[in-house]
Amino acid sequence: MNSERRIRVSQFSIHYSQFSALRIYRQLHRAFGPQHWWPGDTPLEVAVGAVLTQNTAWANVERAIAVLKSRGLLSLDKLTRLSPRRLAPLIRSAGFHNIKARRLAAVLAWLQAQGGFAALDRTPTSRLRPLLLACHGVGPETADSILLYALNRPVFVIDAYTRRILSRYGLIAGNESYELLRRMFESSLPRSPRLYNEYHALLVRLAKVNCRTKPICETCPLATE
Repeated sequence: MNSERRIRVSQFSIHYSQFSALRIYRQLHRAFGPQHWWPGDTPLEVAVGAVLTQNTAWANVERAIAVLKSRGLLSLDKLTRLSPRRLAPLIRSAGFHNIKARRLAAVLAWLQAQGGFAALDRTPTSRLRPLLLACHGVGPETADSILLYALNRPVFVIDAYTRRILSRYGLIAGNESYELLRRMFESSLPRSPRLYNEYHALLVRLAKVNCRTKPICETCPLATE
């Protein structure tokens, strides 16, 4: 290990020792209250949203899902019958619609091959996660969003908002791997899908209210403790 790497590891150890996931959660929960997240009426809708929300605002995803609903297509059987070429125009509002159509088709085909959401209840998370990550275009954040919000598994979702918040408070350097940050949260919290769901939603809320690109630090719940 070279000296630069030793310094980075040492700095992270210091930051990690200062990290109290439950303390942050409690402060955010006191400030914002329960968020009741993720937006979606069914596990399928959540999974579709998790793929479509890549690199776009949720409002754009809502419009795409509304189109699928209005056409009566928001079922696994009906969606899997659509080719990516036919699916792409329906999800145009989500952006990168041709790319996302192929990614969504891959996830839907995988779900169908597994026997649907009910069949997945018997599959352990340790096996499900690698299978999801093997789907075309599915990265860790998308896979973990599906696991947590659609399948109710205790997997913590790391997104750009989480990195921004922790970086600004000096708790991480900002270039840590996704897996390292996920383990950091999961090892510091009870293994509860409900808690992880609420926590992620609270971090998103903080990022939108206070920890914006141009932050509003004066009223930040984490700065006023």
